[in-house]
Amino acid sequence: MARQARAIQTRTSILLAAAEVFDERGYSTATITEIIARAGVTKGALYFHFTSKEDLALGVIAAQLELGPLPPQRTRLQELVDQGLLFAHQLQHDPLTRASVGLAMDQWSESAEGGNPFHGRPFQSWADRLTEVLVEARERGELLPHVDPAETAELLSGSFTGIQWTSQVLCQRKDLTRRVIAMFRHLLPSIAMPQILPTLELTPDRAVSLLASRAAALDAEDTPLDEEYDEPLEEERGPAPEGEDSAA
Repeated sequence: MARQARAIQTRTSILLAAAEVFDERGYSTATITEIIARAGVTKGALYFHFTSKEDLALGVIAAQLELGPLPPQRTRLQELVDQGLLFAHQLQHDPLTRASVGLAMDQWSESAEGGNPFHGRPFQSWADRLTEVLVEARERGELLPHVDPAETAELLSGSFTGIQWTSQVLCQRKDLTRRVIAMFRHLLPSIAMPQILPTLELTPDRAVSLLASRAAALDAEDTPLDEEYDEPLEEERGPAPEGEDSAA
């Protein structure tokens, strides 16, 4: 179990280091060598967990998209709001989230060597997630009859993208939560049944409260690790894949 825990910690350290480097330098100019140095791991350890820079970027995106379970709410629209507020909070405090958004917005060319193959992918995944929540809200009678879940999800995702980018340019996202709350206050009346609107909580500290509730629930579960896991040493793993040097 100690080896498994160590391997999980190593993988997490690599992901956080990769997220920081991607966030600071962009995907195209980030290097494996810099990520290894930032993580404080060996090349063998990195290539045990991730086969390439592209695989690392996919890991960053996957980690960001996994928001984790949130406390269930009375309405699906409150859960929609909660996801937006939590995303805003993570953009302010979580390098994985910032790096994922950077990967989504980094312009690239398919023909350019080392280009970014992830342009837009996280935002599409976000829109897909919002669509699922809105479909459930419609089935529960929370939406006005004219609302199309997929169309509304695209509008919300696009609005959020513009708002977070504006906040980033103007003040390093310090006012992002306020801007997201304003977005919801303007858009929700056009999609929600009137009786739902007074029940929705849109407060600046809601994301922090949600995270605290989730942490308490996870602590209560106290799920033990139940599988052994050995992380081979660099010499056991063998050399890095050909072509994956410091410029990869």
